[in-house]
Amino acid sequence: MPETIVVDHGKIYVSAHLTSVCARMGISIQPARLRTGRDKGPVERFFRTLRQDLLEKLPGYKGPDISKRGVDPEGQAFYYVDELADKIRQWIAADYHLRPHDGLVEPSLPKYRMSPAQMFEHGMARAGYIEVPRDPYLALEFLRTEWRTMQHYGVEALGCRYTGEGLYKPDRISPYENGLWPIQVNPDDITHAYFRDLDRKWHILTWEHAAGLDMPVSLDARRFGRKLAAETCAYPNDRLAIDQLLERWKLGLGTTRQERRMALRMALEQPTFPTEHEDPFEPPKALEPLRGELEGDDDEADFEVPADGVEVDEVAFYADALEDL
Repeated sequence: MPETIVVDHGKIYVSAHLTSVCARMGISIQPARLRTGRDKGPVERFFRTLRQDLLEKLPGYKGPDISKRGVDPEGQAFYYVDELADKIRQWIAADYHLRPHDGLVEPSLPKYRMSPAQMFEHGMARAGYIEVPRDPYLALEFLRTEWRTMQHYGVEALGCRYTGEGLYKPDRISPYENGLWPIQVNPDDITHAYFRDLDRKWHILTWEHAAGLDMPVSLDARRFGRKLAAETCAYPNDRLAIDQLLERWKLGLGTTRQERRMALRMALEQPTFPTEHEDPFEPPKALEPLRGELEGDDDEADFEVPADGVEVDEVAFYADALEDL
């Protein structure tokens, strides 16, 4: 683990979530001084290289101010975030890592400038490769922590009831100052929660309505399902909400574009964390139960999943993104 991380004053970097994660993992946080770029000089220098060598050459580039952009950048082609990230990775591998760097110097050859790839090969030849196995549950440390009590039925978090092996009995006294127990939750997939006992062993907890679900369910989808159920039922519950939501999306993939995008995200969502049916050292299998329906639904011609390499009209696709709100 790193001993210290240097952060600026963005909300995400000074949030309670990040500070609590660093406190649990023994990492200290050092805030950079306001308007002092040299406190994080290497990162700022990399951003400038990335902007000058790659981003400025892409269509639709706006630049830091109006003097550094074209006449009509909005009218030019643009990229989704994942497409832009892929281009950045390609640039790093094919250009940045192969370019000589003034900061990479071998003491025996002080005038010879090496690229990051050459320096890596040089270090491997001198020191060899040491494989250090990663903790397969390390990602669970970065999930949101909900402090809850243990009940006879399990534990409740995010408005859902979870149960599973490893939970302590209700009469077990918590050693924490607040008297509660930490439960790690993932708002993008509420079908499972995670609990680490006092022996530092992780246990996977299952949502009481997760049986029969072969896809993740987000917290937003659950709330949306309860809203739909409340329109036809006086006392809606989670089981009814999920049943109606899945039936609605199965028949017509939703009646609005907002619902269709939500269904698509849930269908293509891959489990980030291991479950009790998976080997944590094997890569997770993709869950795509709705992709076939999306591709074969002739009645929904205005919502198609583009194949790789097929261009779509992004402006028209997002034109009515907020009309349902």
